[in-house]
Amino acid sequence: MALPIMAKATAVWLVDNTTLTFIQIAEFCGLHELEVQGIADGDVAQGVKGFDPIANNQLTQEEIDKAEEDKKYRLQLKYNAAAEGEEVRRGPRYTPLSKRQDRPASILWLVKFHPELSDGQVSKLVGTTKPTINAIRERTHWNISNIQPIDPVALGLCKQSELDAAVQKANAKRLKEGTALSDEERRKLVSTEQSLGQAPEPELPTAISGLETFTLSGNDDADEEEDDNLLVDADSLFNLPDAPSADEDDD
Repeated sequence: MALPIMAKATAVWLVDNTTLTFIQIAEFCGLHELEVQGIADGDVAQGVKGFDPIANNQLTQEEIDKAEEDKKYRLQLKYNAAAEGEEVRRGPRYTPLSKRQDRPASILWLVKFHPELSDGQVSKLVGTTKPTINAIRERTHWNISNIQPIDPVALGLCKQSELDAAVQKANAKRLKEGTALSDEERRKLVSTEQSLGQAPEPELPTAISGLETFTLSGNDDADEEEDDNLLVDADSLFNLPDAPSADEDDD
């Protein structure tokens, strides 16, 4: 099915100006229903200006009215000969300049909550490079101390359907190889709402950074022996004279 240009901006306009259901808008714009719900709640596509599909010859008012009356009706994109073949274009994912600063946070989220994803899958989802992924995975990124994991769907870097498809593909591959996720790894796969509501991970103060793995090692027996040598008899601290005998008292 052909999709409208500027699909997310079109969804913003439809949410603000129509009574269409989330499912109707999601199917017309090629988005996930939860993404459309996030747009309505103000959690997704913040700052995105609505794109009028009627004024841009992608949809008619009659089509919208028909869909509003019948909630099961699916909107049909107005035919545009100039857009023929646009859906078969292939190439690297383009990330707007305003969202490129959010990519490290989304990479950290994917690495943390979806460890089964390969570097190639992460790269396709958020439009980044493998060296950047490796730097964040190994915590050698120059700004790693200031990066907090955020769901790329919430940031608008990818669709929920794309993330779900990548996770399913990765799980199927690991299951085929006999390396399926353990119970502990599965517990890490949380929802968008849970990940956004989690408190930031505690960080070590800069003054003691790098000492988190430092431990004191030594011979416990030697330490105990040294402690015994430090024990001093109380009588030896006071050089008291011997008590006088009874004969000496008589004299």
